[in-house]
Amino acid sequence: MDFAALPLPDRLLIAHRGTAYFARRLAELTDDELDGETLLPGWTRRHLAAHVGYNAAALCRLLDWAASGVETPMYDSPEQRSQEIEEGATLPPAAIRNLVTHTAARLSERWRNIPPSAWDALVRTAQGRTVPASETAWMRTREVWIHAVDLGNGGRFGDFPDVVLDGLLTDVVNLWRARDRGAGLFLCVDGRPPVEVRESEPITTRVSGSAAAVTRWATGRGAVGVDVEGSVTPPPWL
Repeated sequence: MDFAALPLPDRLLIAHRGTAYFARRLAELTDDELDGETLLPGWTRRHLAAHVGYNAAALCRLLDWAASGVETPMYDSPEQRSQEIEEGATLPPAAIRNLVTHTAARLSERWRNIPPSAWDALVRTAQGRTVPASETAWMRTREVWIHAVDLGNGGRFGDFPDVVLDGLLTDVVNLWRARDRGAGLFLCVDGRPPVEVRESEPITTRVSGSAAAVTRWATGRGAVGVDVEGSVTPPPWL
């Protein structure tokens, strides 16, 4: 199932569903639990919530760029992005929660009101890719669904829509290939054709399981529900 092939309203709906899923996981945490660790080394839940909030604001800047034609990058620099997250993590719990809620609402408003012709306008992501503004639907989808799991309080890849799992695994494999990683890696997803990450390379690691389990492993969120023959740690993808 191809996320990009869905009608734009369906893609935006999946992004909104992911935002709601993240919000539910965040709401279940007490203020004291925001100090707890996440699945991302070095980040507390405060850092993660701040990141998700500022990600929505950064995507708003891309949509403003598409609508106006005036270049407004997601971030001034990688250093500015990191500093923003660090400072956001020091906010009071109520302010962090408001940041997530209000920036998500701003992003939803931008999506509702962007001129139809602007969806095809080209903008540049923080990684330097040139994409149409419609790509912001997938960029947000990927952020909120994965980071709901990263909060570490019950989010599961098994809760993701199939189209999100397929899109994530495709992203990971494509990035491995683009960065010359994943040699010898063979992914066997239940009910789907197997994926040889780098063809013509001898197979050294075979990972088998459901789409949710293999995607969780491939994105570096742990070997839960997968059979791994070979290296237990996947190559980095971001």
